[in-house]
Amino acid sequence: MFQSLIDWLDRIGPRLHRAFIEGDRWKLYLQGLGTTMELTVVALIFGVLLGLVVAVIRSAHDQQRIGRRNFLLGVLNVLCQIYTTVIRGTPMLVQLFIWTFVIFPTQRNKVLVAIIGLGVNSGAYVAEIIRGGLMSVDAGQSEAGRSLGLGYFDTMRFIVIPQAFKNILPSLGNEFITLFKDTSLAQAVGGAEMLYYASTIGGRTFDYMPPLLGIAAMYLAVVIVFTWLQGRLERRLRESDRR
Repeated sequence: MFQSLIDWLDRIGPRLHRAFIEGDRWKLYLQGLGTTMELTVVALIFGVLLGLVVAVIRSAHDQQRIGRRNFLLGVLNVLCQIYTTVIRGTPMLVQLFIWTFVIFPTQRNKVLVAIIGLGVNSGAYVAEIIRGGLMSVDAGQSEAGRSLGLGYFDTMRFIVIPQAFKNILPSLGNEFITLFKDTSLAQAVGGAEMLYYASTIGGRTFDYMPPLLGIAAMYLAVVIVFTWLQGRLERRLRESDRR
């Protein structure tokens, strides 16, 4: 048994050396991780801002009183519905191809194009997450804000959204994790993230197993750390509610 283990280590050792140590290739993995985190964070911020606008428009439209419908708000609501339906109903990879080869065919910064594509895609899902959170807040909270003389947007900003945030935090955390893993699709349009470098190294060494397993472990480690941080934040919010 020990001899078999020694033989296996003798075989795998040179493969790991070529994939991670030779030529300081480990630096490429870290560079790819940095790009992946940049893609995730910027795209999520873009997606949250876009999703918040869409969610507020749709919520405002749904909360209108019968007989007092705003025409402009109705048009914006239809556009928001079309946006969420189209984005959620088509594959992200197809959307990235459209952004890269149809909308921005001359753009050389593929990371920027990937950020736009991922952000627009994430925005559609975040919009539904936020809209669900806004709907979960008791209607009496909005009425209380109005009775204090606050307008619609001030009521949403100071009363409704802070309460809704606690309800949507787990879903937003899941969206971050999903978006982090989906950044690997940027490799298909030339984005230099982790999968891009792993594929490049595998092509140079003619051995794809070590680099692919290496980035899989990196993805898993980041997801575990973020899940732990998310859990701590949720516990703190629950403790603050009890006080």
